[in-house]
Amino acid sequence: MLKNILALIVLAFGFCATSLQAQANTPVEPSTIIGKFDTSKDLLLAQFDSKTDVDDIHTIAAVATMLRHPRFAQVKYHAVAGAYGIQEGLYVPAPELFNAAFAEHWSNAHIAREQALQEVMVLVQNTLKNGGDIWIAEAGQSDFSAAMVREVQHILPTINTNTRIHLVQHSKWNQKSATPEDLAFVKQHTDYTKIADGNATGNGTPGLRNDDRTLWVRPLADKKVGHLWQLAKSIAEKYNGVEERYNNPAVEKGGIDFSDTAEMCWIFGYNNIVDVSGFFDVFVDK
Repeated sequence: MLKNILALIVLAFGFCATSLQAQANTPVEPSTIIGKFDTSKDLLLAQFDSKTDVDDIHTIAAVATMLRHPRFAQVKYHAVAGAYGIQEGLYVPAPELFNAAFAEHWSNAHIAREQALQEVMVLVQNTLKNGGDIWIAEAGQSDFSAAMVREVQHILPTINTNTRIHLVQHSKWNQKSATPEDLAFVKQHTDYTKIADGNATGNGTPGLRNDDRTLWVRPLADKKVGHLWQLAKSIAEKYNGVEERYNNPAVEKGGIDFSDTAEMCWIFGYNNIVDVSGFFDVFVDK
């Protein structure tokens, strides 16, 4: 009887040891990883065309809301205003919103494109030289991205831009509004990903556009980012459809459209978000 008990103890001990060893050998996602992004070395470029649709104005507030979430505290980022292509129509100026959203971490390609490119290149070079990757959330066209990649290939010819620069685009309209040569170039020379459109739900990415004006209550009430959403709301309403700019139907009805934030959700692993309310559930204080 005693021998049987001892045998069971030895067997149980062996099972526990094997189980612990298996757990030890199971890969664990590093704490620096958020979705596909490594906060220890990668760089996020959030690029906005703001021409002529005011949806980018709402998107600026949404991107800044994500970046202010505690989980994103170590994310290195830089925003670019005026990263547009060949579309006609007027630009939507919002320097006060960029300042409020990103402080010194943004460049104005609408006012000074070459200066903006050089400012971005300093950050891009440092990131690539230190082993990090570049992630571009392209809320606009590929013209500025193409210029940046060409600079990388010229200055850092040993860098494989196809594996180190990741460009994420969600809109067929943005693709059509890019200079064709530039779109073809980034498709060939970057890790280019076209995701499903962020204007609709049920297609694999969050649908971040809604006509319901009551949805504004939640972001406007948030103590950390409410001022950003209020500023974005005011600017979008001021310029929507004005002087032949695109008249965004959701904004016209008092609703909300930050559909270009779908790229951010894809990069950082938040594709499980369904819609505007779901986004606020994750990133806005209740």
